[in-house]
Amino acid sequence: MTQKVVVTGGLGFIGSHVVVELQNEGFEVVIIDNLSNSSIEVLKGITAITGKQPLFEKLDLREKESVIDFFKRHHDIIGVIHFAASKAVGESVNLPLLYYENNLSTLIYILQELQKKEAANFIFSSSCTVYGQADTLPITESAPIKEAESPYGNTKQIGEEIIRDTCKVTETLNAIALRYFNPIGAHESAKIGELPIGTPQNLVPFITQTGIGLREQLSVFGNDYPTVDGTCIRDYIHVVDLAKAHVAALKRLIDGNNADNYEVFNIGTGKGSSVLEVINAFEEVSNQKLNYKIVDRRAGDVVAAYADTSKANNILCWKAKLNLKDALASAWKWQQRIA
Repeated sequence: MTQKVVVTGGLGFIGSHVVVELQNEGFEVVIIDNLSNSSIEVLKGITAITGKQPLFEKLDLREKESVIDFFKRHHDIIGVIHFAASKAVGESVNLPLLYYENNLSTLIYILQELQKKEAANFIFSSSCTVYGQADTLPITESAPIKEAESPYGNTKQIGEEIIRDTCKVTETLNAIALRYFNPIGAHESAKIGELPIGTPQNLVPFITQTGIGLREQLSVFGNDYPTVDGTCIRDYIHVVDLAKAHVAALKRLIDGNNADNYEVFNIGTGKGSSVLEVINAFEEVSNQKLNYKIVDRRAGDVVAAYADTSKANNILCWKAKLNLKDALASAWKWQQRIA
């Protein structure tokens, strides 16, 4: 019997790649998306890659009655992978209430419905932002949770707390929070990828848009950090590797292999790359010379963050297989297609 899984925000950057991997593994997928930061065209890309169109419902998860109705109609789901959230750090500083409403009320409404089920599995899209400026590198799951640098980061911390507290009193709910480092890249087919609406919030879309001429110049925020070349260091993970981690986490819960009903895993490569190293790698794979300039530091940027991935490697039996150049080459191929 086919197992049915809900992916909220399933037409977004990470969500769409997870839908592809789930369908490749034989799951039946229902996508919920309100299209506020995504495009219905992504559905065609998913279908073209997998040969199967997932079910799609345009639904705003902030509308509690709509969420209740959805779960009544899809009473046979065995799991939810929850992406639907606002995710721009800078915007969250300016619009904190929007972020708290979008990111927390939607989570609560979903958990309230899962609590009613005889058995439910929940995968939460969390972030390495919960660690802030870590005391030691690489960052393990036991690293202290620091005060959030932004309302966005705070919603991830509070979200994890909500799930943990709910699992404590709900024996039928099993959950895993995946703390992502920096997802980049696109599917090798170039049929789905990152589609930033307006000004990109992440480095790689800025790089590819500058490379193709959509943007005149790339700004590098600071070159006076205590790193190898003075620029910030991050752990850049290929979005396809990240998507496969979600399938591994979901299967762990479905198979009952989890040690606790709430678990946390870092999802990264375990390797840090500086901004200038990313730029140089892009220039190498694309044969494009990037026009960039060093500007002042950006508020809220931590110096360096990269994962200790040993827990995910050993317990989830998952490991990132694609490298920085693979990710940048796929992002460039995607950018050329959509330009």
